[in-house]
Amino acid sequence: MAVAKAEIERRMQRFAQTCRSHGLKVTHQRMEVFRELASAEDHPDAETIYQNVCRRIPAISRDTVYRTLATLEEHGLVHKAEILASKGRYDANMDRHHHFVCTECGLVRDFYSEALDALPIPKSVATLGRVESSHVQLRGICASCARGNGLTDTDKGDDNVTLVLHRTTYDLGRILDEGEKLWLRTRSD
Repeated sequence: MAVAKAEIERRMQRFAQTCRSHGLKVTHQRMEVFRELASAEDHPDAETIYQNVCRRIPAISRDTVYRTLATLEEHGLVHKAEILASKGRYDANMDRHHHFVCTECGLVRDFYSEALDALPIPKSVATLGRVESSHVQLRGICASCARGNGLTDTDKGDDNVTLVLHRTTYDLGRILDEGEKLWLRTRSD
């Protein structure tokens, strides 16, 4: 699945507007680094971004890509997805969302859940400091790895994944093609 062209265009327009509003020049290098992220759904790390942009701009330096990513993150144009036990990976999707991480192959995908967005921050966290944002990361085995490991009924094409989190069962359901997003549905058992 690839990011839809309309979504890439929306992200690119937002990028140009935000750069201008922050007084950042919209340079060819910045555009290409951001375009690489805007069209990626796999949350690439900085080195992967550099390698891919290098195919289009052979003269771009690794330092330019790394500095560009830091600048874009500083101005809220990209988010550094801190995936546990992994290099920092970048995400141009700035809409509120969460991540599903496959513990077998490292796949990272965005998903949306109003239920998880509404999770209250425990009062005890206030003693640790001020919460500025929250993000849920679900870790499990993706449908592809599960089929490869014989963990699902492949004869029926069953891509369903169930997660039990604090005694609530979440049915991750099938990966929906609609908008290339995985939606989390709550199921009561």
